[in-house]
Amino acid sequence: MTAVTATRSGERAYYGWFLFCALLALVGLWAAHQMESQGHVITGMNNQIVWGLPHVFAIFMIVSASGVLNVASVGSVFGRAVYKARAPLAGLLSLALLAGGLTVLMLDLGRPDRVIVAATVYNATSVFAWNVLLYTGLFVSVGFYLWTLMDRTMAAWTQPAGLLVFVWRFVLTTGTGLIFAFLVARQAYASAVLPPMFIAMSLAWGLAIFLLAQSALLRWKAMALHPGIHRRLKNLLGIFVFTVLYLVLAYHLTNAYFARQMPFERFVLRDGGVITALFWGGYGVLGTVLPLLLIFLPGLGTPRSVGAAALLVILGAFSLLYVFIVGGQSYPLQIFPGYVAHSTFGDGAVGEYVPSLPEWALGVGGVAVACLMTLVGVRVFNFLPRDVPEQAVESN
Repeated sequence: MTAVTATRSGERAYYGWFLFCALLALVGLWAAHQMESQGHVITGMNNQIVWGLPHVFAIFMIVSASGVLNVASVGSVFGRAVYKARAPLAGLLSLALLAGGLTVLMLDLGRPDRVIVAATVYNATSVFAWNVLLYTGLFVSVGFYLWTLMDRTMAAWTQPAGLLVFVWRFVLTTGTGLIFAFLVARQAYASAVLPPMFIAMSLAWGLAIFLLAQSALLRWKAMALHPGIHRRLKNLLGIFVFTVLYLVLAYHLTNAYFARQMPFERFVLRDGGVITALFWGGYGVLGTVLPLLLIFLPGLGTPRSVGAAALLVILGAFSLLYVFIVGGQSYPLQIFPGYVAHSTFGDGAVGEYVPSLPEWALGVGGVAVACLMTLVGVRVFNFLPRDVPEQAVESN
C-alpha cells in the first residue's frame, strides 16, 4: 500500500514539475523575444561585458553535459556494472543539458537567425568554430551510444560507442576551456590551467546534477538506492569537488605569481564587491566547504545530506562561473602594464553589470528546457537505473 501511495504521489509530482518547467520555458521564450525585438539594450550587458548571466547558465549546462557522462563512461569503458546501470540516464541528461545550454547560447547572441551561418561556414582558425563541431559530435555520439544501450541487437557496439563518448566529452570540455585560454583580450583568461580546470568542473557539476536527477526520479517511482551504491557515488562527488578546489587554487596562485596579474587577483579576492563575495561566500563556503562537510563528516553522508551537498555544489558552480565570466570581463585589460591609460571610452575602468529580468528568464528557461527533455525521456523510454543483486554486492 505504501509503494502504491508513493507512486501516485510521484505521478502528481511528475505532472506538477512538467507544467512548472513548461511555464518557465515559455517565460524564457518571451525573454528571448524581448531581447530580439528590443535589442540587448534591455539587458545589463554593454560594450565591455558582452557575455552576461545567460552565458553563465549556458556554459554551466554545456560543461555539465560533458561531466554527467562520466557515470556512463565508468560503466561502459571500464566495465563497472554499478555505473553501467546508470548509463542510459546519464546519456539522456547529457543530451538534455547540452540542448538547454545551446538554446540559451543561441538565443543570447542577438541574431539567432544567423545561427545557420555558424553551422555552415567554418573558420578553421577559430576555437568557436571548433566547438560547433564538438557540440554536434556529442549529440551524434551520445545518441549512438544510447542506441547501443537500448537495442539488444546493438549490444556489441556498446563498448566502442562508450569509448567514443569518453574521448569526445574530454575533447569538448577542453575546447570549452580553450575558448577562454586562447582569449588574450581579457586580463582574467589566457591561462593553460583553464582546460583541465573545466574538465574537473564538468565532473563535479555533472555528478551533482546526476545525483539530484536520480534521487528525484527514483522517488517518483518509489524506488530506493542501495546504500553501497550511494556511498560510492557520494565519495566520488567529494573527490571531484576537492579536485575543482585544487585547480581553482592553482589558477589563482599562478596568476598571483606574475606581477602584471596581481591587480586582477586583488580585484577578485579582495576589492571586487559582489564578485569577491560570490567567490568566497558563493563558491568557497556554499559550493565547496559545506558540501565536503556534508559528504565526509561522521554521521552525515546520508541521502538527504548528499542531496543538499549536490545542490550546494550547483549553487557554487553558478557563483564560480559568474566570477569567472562576468568578473573576468569587468576587470579592464592592462594594455600597458605599469602605466595608466584613459580615454572617453573608459579604458582602465572596471565595468559595471547588473543582470536584467530578461537575462534571468532566458537562463532559467534554458534549464527548464533541459528538465522537460529529461521528464519526457524517462516517461517514454526506460532510462531509470535498475540494480540487480550482483551489482549491489559489487558496490560494497
